[in-house]
Amino acid sequence: MSSEQRKPPSTGKSEPPRAPGLLRSSGVVGMMTMLSRVLGLVRDMVIARYFGAGAGADAFFVAFKIPNFLRRLFAEGAFSQAFVPVLSSYRETQDISQVKRLVDAVAGSLGLVLLAVTLVAMLGSPVLTAVFAPGFLGDDVKFALTSEMLRITFPYLLLISLTAFAGGILNSYDRFAVPAFTPVLLNLAMISAAIFLTPVMDEPVMALAWGVFIAGALQLFFQLPFLMRLGLLPRPRIDYRHEGVSRILKLMAPALFGVSVSQINLLLDTVLASFLQTGSVSWLYYSDRLSELPLGVFGIAIATVILPSLSRKHAAASADQFAATLDWAVRAVLLIGVPAALALALLAEPLIATLFHYGEVTDRDVAMSAQSLRAYSAGLLAFMLIKVLAPGFFAREDTRTPVKIGVIAMVANMVFNLALIVPLAHAGLALATSLSAWLNGYLLWRGLRKEGAWKSQSGWPKFLMQLAVANSALAAMILWLNVPVGQWLAFTGLQRASEMTILVVAGVLAYFVALALAGVRVRQFRQK
Repeated sequence: MSSEQRKPPSTGKSEPPRAPGLLRSSGVVGMMTMLSRVLGLVRDMVIARYFGAGAGADAFFVAFKIPNFLRRLFAEGAFSQAFVPVLSSYRETQDISQVKRLVDAVAGSLGLVLLAVTLVAMLGSPVLTAVFAPGFLGDDVKFALTSEMLRITFPYLLLISLTAFAGGILNSYDRFAVPAFTPVLLNLAMISAAIFLTPVMDEPVMALAWGVFIAGALQLFFQLPFLMRLGLLPRPRIDYRHEGVSRILKLMAPALFGVSVSQINLLLDTVLASFLQTGSVSWLYYSDRLSELPLGVFGIAIATVILPSLSRKHAAASADQFAATLDWAVRAVLLIGVPAALALALLAEPLIATLFHYGEVTDRDVAMSAQSLRAYSAGLLAFMLIKVLAPGFFAREDTRTPVKIGVIAMVANMVFNLALIVPLAHAGLALATSLSAWLNGYLLWRGLRKEGAWKSQSGWPKFLMQLAVANSALAAMILWLNVPVGQWLAFTGLQRASEMTILVVAGVLAYFVALALAGVRVRQFRQK
């Protein structure tokens, strides 16, 4: 008996079991993402130990950032934000056979485009290197190495985009854990490649490029059995005239900017950093990775679970529930984003030293990375708010408003870059990204309020006061327990890990105890 025949036939609709609450779903995604991000930090520690912040590391980070940027821009950005609302609409209004036809048509149409783009990019890798890292043109060795690695890493875009497609299907059916766990395989593959392939490569850093390629294949094939259980394993067919495919393509074009402006800004940082002194690309990379830990664990986790929920509520014309869900998401982001940004700013050098001050990474690398980490921490809350505010537009299939906002923010970022790069070097690039993120977030929030999609729920003044009390307790605990930067640099790796564990545990306890004393309860954040 086929998987489709095993589906309940009573209504003819695609009817999954009752969805779990948003808090629980966010917790599941957050835990899986935490595992991935922790392994990601281990991966970066391994890369730092083997390759430091030299020319080889700079070359790899550019070769990896180009397909990774396009993955976030197209696969997890524009495509996911367009695909999930359309699939959710089909799930609510069509039977399972129509949902399967949509999945098959999207798989074939998306796959063909991705294959063509990948082949062209591999053939033109020197051109891409010149475009995205023009500062490497004066260094023949670094330029050639980047171009060679890009031929190996670029197929990752094809593989991971199809992985995002599979994950979008699973998320739409409230199977959040599997897509959230999948990035763990990337980190495991790269760690293994660095340890086991580096010794056998003529050019050691090439091992990382092969690790990326292997990871893309692992992530895609890992999700296929779970699609099979849903009866939605794609049988690709090319059909650009399919009504659902047409809707997705129409929504994707403006969504390219609307959801991914922060990624474009980060890539522009890399382009400009390639003109700065050697190490600048790596300093930005290490600090960006740390700032992405809370963004990925909490901001993206919340955004992942609210998009299908908002899409269904919009399809059901539940305007009040739609607004309440957005309000819940903003409060949840503030609850975690404010202390995370505060901790990153106060512990910039200790965090960089604990995670990366090994092997080829010097004291100066720690100091330089800490500068850009503080600059990124200034925008962390804005990055997280963008992730949960943008779905408020996409769930209503409005991609034009975010694109207008995205263009404004991107132009502002370039202005900030030019104004800050001379006095602050690489840290100026990071600060420019943060400032443009705040502009982006504010304009999204203002647009949702103006359209009535987000309405302030009761209790905001009290909630903000509770946040202020808890974050004051967190800052006081960190300042009391922390030691001078010189001691962190002199510590052994074990001493750094022990001191950081004490700081983190004490800070977390101080924050949540203060929240509880101020009257915040878990039940206040339960939301369907």
